[in-house]
Amino acid sequence: MATGAAPPSFTGLKSKDNGLGFSKSMEFVRVCNLQRVKFHRTKVSVIRNSNPGSDIAELRPASEGSLLLVPRQKYCESTHKTVRRKTRTVMVGNVAIGSEHPIRIQTMTTTDTKDIAGTVEQVMKIADTGADIVRITVQGKKEADACFEIKNTLVQKNYNIPLVADIHFAPPVAMRVAECFDKIRVNPGNFADRRAQFEQLEYTEDDYQKELEHIEQVFVPLVEKCKKYGRAMRIGTNHGSLSDRIMSYYGDSPRGMVESAFEFARICRKLDFHNFVFSMKASNPVIMVQAYRLLVAEMYVQGWDYPLHLGDGLGDTIRVSLTEPPEEEIDPCRKLANLGMRAANLQQGVAPFEEKHRRYFDFQRRTGQLPVQKEGEEVDYRGVLHRDGSVLMSVSVDQLKTPELLYRSLAAKLAVGMPFKDLATVDSILLRELPPVDDKDSRLALKRLIDISMGVITPLSEQLTRPLPNAVVLVTLKELSTGAHKLLPEGTRLAVSARGDESYEELEILKNIDATMVLHELPYAEEKIGRVQAARRLFDYLSENDLNFPVIHHIQYQKGIHRDDLVIAAGANAGALLVDGFGDGILLEAPDQDFDFLRNTSFNLLQGCRMRNTKTEYVSCPSCGRTLFDLQEISAEIREKTSHLPGVSIAIMGCIVNGPGEMADADFGYVGGAPGKIDLYVGKTVVKRAIAMEQATDALIQLIKDHGRWVDPPAEE
Repeated sequence: MATGAAPPSFTGLKSKDNGLGFSKSMEFVRVCNLQRVKFHRTKVSVIRNSNPGSDIAELRPASEGSLLLVPRQKYCESTHKTVRRKTRTVMVGNVAIGSEHPIRIQTMTTTDTKDIAGTVEQVMKIADTGADIVRITVQGKKEADACFEIKNTLVQKNYNIPLVADIHFAPPVAMRVAECFDKIRVNPGNFADRRAQFEQLEYTEDDYQKELEHIEQVFVPLVEKCKKYGRAMRIGTNHGSLSDRIMSYYGDSPRGMVESAFEFARICRKLDFHNFVFSMKASNPVIMVQAYRLLVAEMYVQGWDYPLHLGDGLGDTIRVSLTEPPEEEIDPCRKLANLGMRAANLQQGVAPFEEKHRRYFDFQRRTGQLPVQKEGEEVDYRGVLHRDGSVLMSVSVDQLKTPELLYRSLAAKLAVGMPFKDLATVDSILLRELPPVDDKDSRLALKRLIDISMGVITPLSEQLTRPLPNAVVLVTLKELSTGAHKLLPEGTRLAVSARGDESYEELEILKNIDATMVLHELPYAEEKIGRVQAARRLFDYLSENDLNFPVIHHIQYQKGIHRDDLVIAAGANAGALLVDGFGDGILLEAPDQDFDFLRNTSFNLLQGCRMRNTKTEYVSCPSCGRTLFDLQEISAEIREKTSHLPGVSIAIMGCIVNGPGEMADADFGYVGGAPGKIDLYVGKTVVKRAIAMEQATDALIQLIKDHGRWVDPPAEE
């Protein structure tokens, strides 16, 4: 690879006031040859091909002031409608993966691989539940030898489900098992590199090239064997197990994840081996989304068309990792896959529009302007919305009359001696039907909520016929256009509902309205309109016109929806927007779901999208054959003793492979180091080793105390 002098726009960063200077002097480079971008405090140096070809892309900062350079290039087939990305077909045994085929469902066994009978039994149970592919951990020679008997036994029992070998740190084991299993999963962070020490090391260009030559020397024999036997491969990067070499150039970043995988993919392509898929794995959903988008954007530039394996998301093959038994993963996988296939088949979306204001490759939250107290207002509205993401709930008059609901779930700010676990209150309520004026108890309850800055939102029709003092009034764009809202007392706070697919002329009225918030709501029964695309269109319009209203994702579900379907749909519809930084809160409505379930689902979604931390965050790996303790039992024990620590993240990992590799975002880690022994981590650093399991939970609690993160739980009532 030729190394030329970087263009002026790359050699130095200008001051933030002057921008980065990329817009006029930006050169075009071949992204597949933009291999290394080394980060320094004062400059970005780029190594690039001096003779770029036709597949070129403009590079630009991911965001203002960012050192991350990304291709100004699409990351999906369409941003205004759901169109499945076209890929080549990858064969895993007799199962085809790719855009022309169904989204394939898979999971992973939890048995000891050396337990041949137990593993065979579990694989058959998984297959009977409906999985297309099963992955099995193969950590050593004994496990590799067992794989031959596992495969043969399954075939004799007429089970031809493809088997995948999960490989970490063991190239010879991968070579052995490639003779019998249908697919090999390799982790670029630890297949050929030494175990990462997470040190910031300096590499010269010669050192870097020698590392790449070493990777090729170790990896080529496996690629050649997979070609010989017709095997597939998964090149799967883990956010938490990037090599020191990658970390030194890219940091702990999505860009580093992509480059780690591409190093291995280039070797495959050099050997004319194309039967592989990519995956990007991170416990932080925001990081995972960024990594996949960057991966696909660069594949588009290069003309690559490899399928994607996704964890919690939608690609060409999918696994939802749960702590529960593996067969329990199949149903959520199927629900997600069906949701995505239906959207693609209908090509759900909106009319084409130019999207100018969304950052595809990094998290930049669009924060709406919170209510400002106006002169003369009787009520302080500043508590109506939460700065880190609001939870709103729809409440009926009957629910309003239930003291347990009202004071435990809504107005805990008024409660004395309330258990800590009940203090996650909602910020506002939507009351579709106001109680009659002579219903003094209900009216008093609503007044008390408003007095403590709890927002009470009522429809315009209700507020005009039986007004509630100081309520926020919900109006539609049509009601605004007719001027009906002008019948309200001057200064009334307004919440405006919008679908997002209206004409820009209809949206123009928002420029003349002082709204407290906007509720994005699209009828659940809509078949062709895509909620995500409609919301993005609305956000783009607001940004283009400098309208800084807070936006709440309001999703109404039909009666009879299953809880799992509701959670998955809320994640797909609202979560897909929140991970882009689009949205200031969520309001879920389902006629026959209980209040606490909807409230908890809302808070969980905000926390999963890294917006609002209201409970302890747990990063728990799914069980597999490497797991050294009962993950479900230990997880329950740790949760019972630490669930009162919002703001603290605890990783519970079954082995050292899944330890540093998956707990990149955790504050503390509880990791199986050996049978009956636990290692404790602070961040990615192991601080205590070989603790007897009987004492390990108490040792974890002491570690949290030693770092000043512990608070005693309040006494129960």
